[in-house]
Amino acid sequence: MARAEDAHLPLEEKPRLNHAYKKRKLLEYELLKKKKLMRLGNKTIDEDDEAVHLPNPMVGFGIPSEPCLKTHRNLPEAALGPPYFYYENVALTPKGVWSTISRFLYDVQPEFVDSKYFCAAARKRGYVHNLPIENRFPLIPLPPHTIHEAFPLIRKWWPSWDTRTKLNCLLTSIASAKSTERIRKALEDYDGEPPLRVQKYVLDECRKWNLVWVGRNKVAPLEPDEVEMLLGFPKNHTRGISRTDRYKSLGNSFQIDTVAYHLSVLKDMFPNGINLLSLFSGIGGAEIALHRLGIRLKNVVSVEISAVNRNVVRSWWEQTNQRGNLYDLDDVQQLNGDRLEHYMTLFGGFDLVVGGSPCNNLTGSNRLHRDGLEGKESSLFYHYYRILDLVRSIKT
Repeated sequence: MARAEDAHLPLEEKPRLNHAYKKRKLLEYELLKKKKLMRLGNKTIDEDDEAVHLPNPMVGFGIPSEPCLKTHRNLPEAALGPPYFYYENVALTPKGVWSTISRFLYDVQPEFVDSKYFCAAARKRGYVHNLPIENRFPLIPLPPHTIHEAFPLIRKWWPSWDTRTKLNCLLTSIASAKSTERIRKALEDYDGEPPLRVQKYVLDECRKWNLVWVGRNKVAPLEPDEVEMLLGFPKNHTRGISRTDRYKSLGNSFQIDTVAYHLSVLKDMFPNGINLLSLFSGIGGAEIALHRLGIRLKNVVSVEISAVNRNVVRSWWEQTNQRGNLYDLDDVQQLNGDRLEHYMTLFGGFDLVVGGSPCNNLTGSNRLHRDGLEGKESSLFYHYYRILDLVRSIKT
């Protein structure tokens, strides 16, 4: 990363940083090269011994139905105060990943939350942030909390032996027509309830692919419009791009209601609006969450590699008549200190830095390249840290 950064920064364009900061950055870049050990001062920590244990239930510091689980926490001194930061990724990662993420993000401990407490679909995620946790509030109206509330028309086809009330994590791909046809054939020989072995096969497939009942013995995957609704996005938010791209973009996005609940504390803090740096923006989950909270988007620098996703965000920005400024960039790896200083001088700095770097090498559904933060895509997390640290140092 040090080489990559220097390669794109001519000498005269490098950010003006003090000697102590440069020395600390060199040490941190050396830390990235170590696969098993991390050194902080004289302390050596084995990542394999530093696994973060996920809570049960996964409700973080509180959810709308139980908002008072925890109302105060002590943040490390290095993490205090604005600009605020908010980082998201999948909760179920290879061993040691969340310990590493936490250590690089100023030793802030993750808040693990399952979106099943906010909507009708499970989505286990970890969030590292330095936001206050007092006086959070949910988006209104509250979204449907069960499958039948979300899709009342399918109730008449739903068999009694399918006891699901929540959908599993929404994926970037869907079941094939062959899969749903195999399920139909497995059921068509039975007038009543099928044998337990058939029930188990069907339910395993339904849970895996989030299949819903659309006819007698007939299941189908969710439509993109239905996925948008479950994730809290506006209707037709991704309309106009290919069906495959819609599933991919939505599967990689935030669950709006969950994120908005965490960001809701910013509304009273920034009554005149907010300046946002949105890294790995995707289809604009953070921007939409803030908009739905009634927080004015004064200036947004959105960084997203996918041209398809950038077009979705730009279209939403125009359709919602945003009065602020949207600056869209295409690669976090090219976002250097000079460019950050330019934007921060232009409108007075960032109030919030949001990001959710790729989970390709972290998620349990990737059995071939589950390489953790050393993987090609998921190592982009370190650019979130690099950029956040630059923003915080330039501001100070």
